[in-house]
Amino acid sequence: MSDVKDVLDMPAEVDFSHSQPNPYVGKVRRRITINIDGETLDYFKAESARTGVPYQTIINMYLSECRDQEKHLAFA
Repeated sequence: MSDVKDVLDMPAEVDFSHSQPNPYVGKVRRRITINIDGETLDYFKAESARTGVPYQTIINMYLSECRDQEKHLAFA
């Protein structure tokens, strides 16, 4: 006899009313494409080489810090 349950043995509906979020799932990240000047990209890549942290992660950390501190750009 197989260890796999037959689909017909499964309930027609599953009650998820007592379910809880998975605490091990991280924040959802979205893949985007941005244009960054070469000097800025070189800066983040150098920081990546210095710290061992991927440069995309460092950019995300910096942007998150700007958000958390509610920094705003000053335009002339």
